[in-house]
Amino acid sequence: MQLGTPQGPSPQRDPAAGERASILIVDDLPEKLLVFRTVLEELGQDLVTVRSGADALREILKREFAVIMLDVNMPGMDGFETATLIRQHRRSAHTPIIFITSYADEIQTARGYSLGAVDYILSPVVPEILRSKVGVFVSLYLMQRQVERQVDARAAMMAAETARRMAEESDRRSSFLAAASQALSRSLDIEVAMRELTGLLVPAWAAAAVAWVADPELGRGQFAIAAQGAGEGSPAVVAGTGLGANAAVMAVLQESTALRQIGRVQTRALPGLSAGALGHPGADAGGPVLNSVAAVALHFGERVLGVLLVASPDEAAWTHEADLNLLQEVATRAGAAFENARLYRNLQREIVERQAAQQELQQASQRKDEFLAMLSHELRNPLASVHTAIEVIRRVADKHPKVGWALDLASRQLRQITRLMEELLDVTRISQGKITLKCESVDLRVVIAHSIETVHPLLESRRQTLGVQMPEAPIWVHADGARLTQVIANLLHNAAKYSPESTPIDLCVAMVGQDVEVRVRDQGMGIDEELLPRIFDLFAQGKRGLDRSQGGLGVGLTLARRLTEMHGGRIEVRSGGRNLGSEFRVTLPRGETVPAGEAPAFAPVGMHPFQPERILVVDDNLDAAQALATMLEMEGHAVRTAVDGEDALASAAEFRPDVLLLDIGLPRLDGYEVARRLRAAGEAGVLLIAITGYGQHEDRQAALEAGFDCHFVKPVEAESLLESIRAWRHGAPSHAGQRAP
Repeated sequence: MQLGTPQGPSPQRDPAAGERASILIVDDLPEKLLVFRTVLEELGQDLVTVRSGADALREILKREFAVIMLDVNMPGMDGFETATLIRQHRRSAHTPIIFITSYADEIQTARGYSLGAVDYILSPVVPEILRSKVGVFVSLYLMQRQVERQVDARAAMMAAETARRMAEESDRRSSFLAAASQALSRSLDIEVAMRELTGLLVPAWAAAAVAWVADPELGRGQFAIAAQGAGEGSPAVVAGTGLGANAAVMAVLQESTALRQIGRVQTRALPGLSAGALGHPGADAGGPVLNSVAAVALHFGERVLGVLLVASPDEAAWTHEADLNLLQEVATRAGAAFENARLYRNLQREIVERQAAQQELQQASQRKDEFLAMLSHELRNPLASVHTAIEVIRRVADKHPKVGWALDLASRQLRQITRLMEELLDVTRISQGKITLKCESVDLRVVIAHSIETVHPLLESRRQTLGVQMPEAPIWVHADGARLTQVIANLLHNAAKYSPESTPIDLCVAMVGQDVEVRVRDQGMGIDEELLPRIFDLFAQGKRGLDRSQGGLGVGLTLARRLTEMHGGRIEVRSGGRNLGSEFRVTLPRGETVPAGEAPAFAPVGMHPFQPERILVVDDNLDAAQALATMLEMEGHAVRTAVDGEDALASAAEFRPDVLLLDIGLPRLDGYEVARRLRAAGEAGVLLIAITGYGQHEDRQAALEAGFDCHFVKPVEAESLLESIRAWRHGAPSHAGQRAP
């Protein structure tokens, strides 16, 4: 088998000796005009370059052009408008127009062809293709000029007939190439592209055509084959994987991938070749012998994507330069279509992979949230028992300084563990949008007072002084008082933790325009310059020694920033560097002034006189239940315990409690169901308090809907719980900070 490579056309050959044709090149970019001139100079024709549609129209009035190359996108008058005006002149009504564009979709292409365009060339151009196309129209133009100069009527008639046939053939080829471009760009699916390609070639230009994929990313071995049927109908196109051609045909396909130009196959190596031998399953065994075969690689840049093979019974087929040029043009367009299909397939693969990765991340995040919720619940039960035990010891132990010191130390460390756990859970809830602010008109002075009260034990233990400067008049903001207290307390806690003992800390509140600014300044260890931009990022922390004396998880400032932003404010930090202290600024929009006489929405809870109650404590953790019962008994209440839901209902019917402290996660019957049954049984006067390790917003909402009056998250502050009971007895609202939302 031999593969031959015929010579391409010679566009420089001038049919009319001594005459030069004029080629008009219209583009607004000088550098592109220079490129076109360089490429087309080999044609040996007169090149006229202009930079606008108006200049092009003036040149057309002066002379006649063989072909017009027209840029689509130009300032002022674009290529389509220019082409419309060109067609209105009699001299240029039929002058071939080749549009040059960097991008062409189906609508734009259809518009161009409706204006009489003979072709679209995508920029950047391939010099050989551009020169070949322009050369064809130059040759046609010069031949037409030659016919016009013939004196002999017969010679003129023959020349005119020749020109007409060439024009028809050129139009036919141009129309075919335009149809090929449209068909190949119709879909990004490789199988559709191959079907369109082979279906276009058969039977218009070949009796059989094979498109075969060589690129692994497109699915090496995929194919489409079209063969001319016995009738006049459409060709039979078959697509699939694993072409059933004979070994000689497969060898031709394999060898053709290395060719950059069209190769004409010597049919001596393929005796008796038919459509069936090419691999068409529906071809007749006695079909015509294909005596002429050509193959061309479909490539884009240096990447070989496949092979196109065409065959015909006519031995002269694919021997003419025009036919080979046409096949090369088809191959170029097919290569671009195959590359688009490859990129689209890769994009689809990446999308699927990213979706799978995103789904895996979502599942991992869900598992993390479930783990954190379960961890929170499992940690709260032992913490609740420890906390209640500390309160019991505090009430019965001798007033010895060492005992008081030990209990205070245990309480501080317990609060630290609880705070770290709450911060970690809060960051996760905010990220998932599970925290909803309950905003009201709040006096910022009250918020700051609560914040100071929260961190007072830490300040006292480190012998640090807190200087506070703020206006005497109320400072109203529209905020969630509990969450805003969390922000300020967090900043004060960090200032105390990262400052040496016996150092001052300043808190200043000032009005700045329509905003209010809270500044917390310390003289502590400061913040390194490289850490400042990411100090509010989750788990971001400065360098630490092996002792980890400051502790922490790196979530407090992240939580402070996100809560501040949820209030429509912002938080900033300044620091001169290590050991130069730091200053945090929280800026919040000021709210509307509350008229005098209206109680603030977020105010301290007052104390109410004691009255003994009958209290039923229900918790499947025996240590937690017994510790809480002991503490309540020491306060003077009559207490009984139960360990599951059914036991709780039976004890409630017998004991007739005034207050029921009920865990949610109970065996046999959960706390929600116990509450619903008690309310359904007419126990409307009983104070139902949920004491649970489940503390998310939906957990509080579920408690309220089940009939609970209050919702406390373990470990419970003893005074808060006792004050809620006293407040209920005296008809006052229970502890606002712990109620179900």
